[in-house]
Amino acid sequence: MRTPMVAGNWKLHNTRDQAIALATGIKSQTSDVTDVEIVVAPVFTALNAVADALRGSSIKVAAQNCYPQAQGAFTGEVSPQLVEDIGCNYVIIGHSERRQLFGEDDAFINRKVHALAETGLGTILCIGETLAERESGQMFNVLRRQVCEGLKGLGIESMVRVVIAYEPVWAIGTGKTASDQQAQESHAFIRSLLDELYGAQVAGATRILYGGSVKPDNVDGLMAQPDVDGALVGGASLKPADFVRIIKFQKV
Repeated sequence: MRTPMVAGNWKLHNTRDQAIALATGIKSQTSDVTDVEIVVAPVFTALNAVADALRGSSIKVAAQNCYPQAQGAFTGEVSPQLVEDIGCNYVIIGHSERRQLFGEDDAFINRKVHALAETGLGTILCIGETLAERESGQMFNVLRRQVCEGLKGLGIESMVRVVIAYEPVWAIGTGKTASDQQAQESHAFIRSLLDELYGAQVAGATRILYGGSVKPDNVDGLMAQPDVDGALVGGASLKPADFVRIIKFQKV
């Protein structure tokens, strides 16, 4: 059985105090949740404070990015080892905003995958197609490239700490959401790729999250799909009531 994961990507929002307040609010409202892994991803400057605020709870903390070197002359960058040192459990990599706005390609993202594999951190690897790629029939080719190139050279033993997040670019922050059937189709294809790369056991154990305008009113249908194992939530994760409702999705 794959334990569902609901992760909140706070992006470039919240001061330290605001992040602490949001984290403690989520913590107080989810103390009864035992069957979903909850993750929050604050900005770098709030990571340490949020990790401290959540200590003793089951909620995990993720960094929104990392640089694929442990140390060196890389001004402005943060290594996996540094975020692990302050209490992070996961790092989100390959988000479409990193790919589109900051020019990160599959090879660079693959370097991050390998850098994270050398630590105790989990990896949340984001993939997804643009609207043009979907409409031109390239969606499956894009997903195959991002999965195969992103995981290239990663050993089977490291896959236990990898989570895949499928985020159709056209649905991120737009209010549009893939239909339940569209999400299932993509997730099933991604799982088939993992089967090709690592075999049925790894494919069956790897969690695949859906991301892209996940809200309280669409999470139940998404989570009812057999290959949807959770959600990577953007805007709704900044609203405690909405995020808690997503965490407490109803099985239909």
